[in-house]
Formats: sequence, C-alpha cells, structure tokens
Amino acid sequence: MSGVRIVVADDHQVIRTGYAALLDTQPDFTVVGTASDGGEAVRLCRELSPDVVLMDVRMPGVDGIEATRRLSGPEGPRILVLTTFDLDEYVYDALRAGAGGFLLKDVTAERLFDAVRVVAAGEALLAPTVTRRLISEFTRLRPERDAPVNAAVATLTPRETQVLRLVAEGLSNPEVAARLVVTEETVKTHVSRVLNKLGLRDRTQAVVAAYESGLVVPRFRT
Repeated sequence: MSGVRIVVADDHQVIRTGYAALLDTQPDFTVVGTASDGGEAVRLCRELSPDVVLMDVRMPGVDGIEATRRLSGPEGPRILVLTTFDLDEYVYDALRAGAGGFLLKDVTAERLFDAVRVVAAGEALLAPTVTRRLISEFTRLRPERDAPVNAAVATLTPRETQVLRLVAEGLSNPEVAARLVVTEETVKTHVSRVLNKLGLRDRTQAVVAAYESGLVVPRFRT
C-alpha cells in the first residue's frame, strides 16, 4: 500500500522524534505530525486525518487511553499503541477503547514498519506471545462478565463461535481455514459476520470480547 499518513504521540521528545525520523525513511510513509500528549494527538488527528497513530499510553494530561477512546470510530485513524511493558494494565484498557493493536517500544525497525502497514490496511495487530499473556492477566483481574457482551456472543452461530474462539487463541485466517478445512475467504466472511453481530471494529476487539465473555478461558501463565 502507499501513502500511509502517520501521527506519532509520545511525551518523550527523543522517542517521538526518533520514531518520526525512522518512519519517514519508508517511501510509503509520511509522518504528518507529532504530539506530546493525548490532547494534542486528538487535535492533530482531527486537523490532519492521518491513517495511523502511534500512541504512547502514559502521557500527561489526556493519556493514550482517553485519546484512543476519543478517536475510535469508523472514520477515525487506526491506533497502534506503544508501551514499555508487556503487562501494562493500561494497554488492556487501550484495546478496549478501540486500539487496533500494540507493540513494545523495543520493537525492531522492520517489525514497526510491518505493524504500521498491517494496521493501516485495516487489520488488527495481535502479537500472540504478548497479547495472550496480557489478556490472560487482566481477565483474571476482571473476573466479572459483561452481560451485553455475553448476550451478543450468544447470537453467534456454532461456526461463528468456533471461528471467534480460534481467532481469540491467536490463529490467523489461513490457520483458521486449515483447522476448519474451509477456504480463507469463508473464514473472512465468518469473521466479518462476527464483528457485525458483536458491534466490533476489528479482530483485536473480538479477542477481548471472547475473553471477557468467557468463551475463551485464559490458560497462559508467566
């Protein structure tokens, strides 16, 4: 894909400018702005309409979670959360607020470039070794079930439920297709129907919903 417009939001100037300079080395990326806090990020996004925001979580004033919540929606940019800690409780909240995925700040340059392209293309970025641990931990800390989520999950067909469970376990569309012995296009159709029925934006939110509803029981242990 080409012409991915990016805003970088981080309260540390060195990190902010470093990411911006790194991303600008790619011919298909354009960093259109940088922000030192969530409030500035929201303002820039509304002015510049970027495709992707690299969003730090812990920022003064309006933090990354609230900024993500304000920007979340069909017309909003895709949010890629950056965090220092792979078990940062704020990251879980950011996913619930509508983030499309997250990366650790020690990510390699190539991994960062790939992540931006994946998120810009409308896919969710789920790093299984980190995401499973995070969701397992924070569903353990939030044992209560969300009644509306439970009710929505109950409307899924058996096949849709099966697909959601496999997606929540970290399988990609090709892997789900191989497991169920169906075409990848069929899996995409099921995923789309699951998102529509649950009123979700992407696979990341579907994973969170699967864990919160109890459809998938956390098994990962650190």
